[in-house]
Amino acid sequence: MHIGLIGGIGVAATVVYYQRLSAAMAARGQPMELTIVHADVQELIRNNLADKRDAQARVYAGLIDRLKAAGADCAAITSLGGHFCYDETLPLSPLPLVSAVKPLDAYFASQGFGTVGLLGTRVVMRTKLYGQLGQTRAVALEDEIEVLGQTYQDMAVAGVCSDQDRALFLDAGRRMVDDLNADAIVLAGTDLNLAFDGLDPGYRVVDALDVHVDVLACLASDEMTLEEAGADR
Repeated sequence: MHIGLIGGIGVAATVVYYQRLSAAMAARGQPMELTIVHADVQELIRNNLADKRDAQARVYAGLIDRLKAAGADCAAITSLGGHFCYDETLPLSPLPLVSAVKPLDAYFASQGFGTVGLLGTRVVMRTKLYGQLGQTRAVALEDEIEVLGQTYQDMAVAGVCSDQDRALFLDAGRRMVDDLNADAIVLAGTDLNLAFDGLDPGYRVVDALDVHVDVLACLASDEMTLEEAGADR
């Protein structure tokens, strides 16, 4: 299956999607059909902060049109924060959409997590992954969502993580484990690999990007149908 990705939101996350999806297909010994279109992260940020869901959905629809023209069979948004207008995008999309949020609930349950702590964009932390977790409780540092969300946004745009910002994220994860009884910390922002990759923070970390990539790899290798993947049409 030919996978289409809306990338650029941000660039670092897109690179990791490409690297990990390529590695997953190489491990299977299969070629990969993949097309990536580049979205404007600043436009996404403006529409997200202003809650202009319809406007961003129209932007996505234009990008998905290009993916379809390139031969893609499905499309995915490479940003959990970018899913804020997912429902508005769906009726405009000429391709089935493979959500990065939907697979997480089943994954957390399969790992036996009763509570997960969230790090990511403001909207992801405030809405507790858009209210889509039914089997696992999500928590966040409610009084620090603005600071953590802004720090995440700045990191995603820059494509690099400073030592100071890394320390902030690592400490936030530790406090959610110690004070809020989180069984694991979810990197619910696809650029957080910049802060956590290669580190052992002393607590369980789940990169939501990996859960999404696994679904996309199963689709790309024809191990799973769009219906089995829960793709939305």
